[in-house]
Amino acid sequence: MKKYIFLIVLISIVSCDLVSLKKEKTREDKPIATVYNKHLYKNDIKGLLPKNLSKKDSLVLVKGIINSWAKQELLYIKAEENISEVNSEQIEGLVNDYKKSLYINGYKERLIKQQLDTVVGEEEIALYYEENKENFKTNEELLQFEYVNFGKKFLDKKETIAQFKSEKEEDKVDLERHLLNFKSYRLQDSTWVTFDYLKKKIPPFRNESKENLLKISKFIQKEDTLGVYLVAVKNILPKNATAPLSYVSPRIKQIILHKRKLELIRDIEKTLINDAIQNKNFKEY
Repeated sequence: MKKYIFLIVLISIVSCDLVSLKKEKTREDKPIATVYNKHLYKNDIKGLLPKNLSKKDSLVLVKGIINSWAKQELLYIKAEENISEVNSEQIEGLVNDYKKSLYINGYKERLIKQQLDTVVGEEEIALYYEENKENFKTNEELLQFEYVNFGKKFLDKKETIAQFKSEKEEDKVDLERHLLNFKSYRLQDSTWVTFDYLKKKIPPFRNESKENLLKISKFIQKEDTLGVYLVAVKNILPKNATAPLSYVSPRIKQIILHKRKLELIRDIEKTLINDAIQNKNFKEY
């Protein structure tokens, strides 16, 4: 049963590709189906057939493709016969407009790819941030945290916990001696993240509500069947606060690139108009 469902779905998918079949060409091979003066050939469907199908399944699939092709052709013929001349002209206009859009957008994208400066410096990002701080408010709480995860049989458990909780620099340095023995860790990292990130990163927190996590202390020790997790929350940024530059920097970069892209398109269009006027290929009456 599953196999036939698969074949039906497959027919639906590959038959959609029949719409893109090229117009009638001179063929030497015999057609496998004909609708009025339209022909379907083996080569038309060759690329639509998955490999390693049994002969029986291939026949089922081919028959399905042929039926889908025939329905499309018959509907198109009937549509052409029954659509009024006014509607036909509207459709033709829409087709031409769409064709123009495809060409124009393709040409623009090629020019943008060739000419757009994609290098955005840190100074430019920082300047944009300072000028638009009010636009970068957090829509949820953010936090900075550190953590280590080690197995339950880890021999230096007590020492590691003491060093992790300590604020002394020498203890932080000693803690890094164990990095190769940790399953995972996040140390000396000032990146701002969401609470959802924390919950996904540390399995024992996945069932905790945000309200409970917002009340967490500077140090938490959690355990599960996989090991021990030590977590230290360094800072919490409330909702609707101004987002830190480091957090919104990737977003600002995209904004700057988008603005450059729009400016480049305007320059390209302006140059095209000016060149056409200068070469007398564009005249206003």
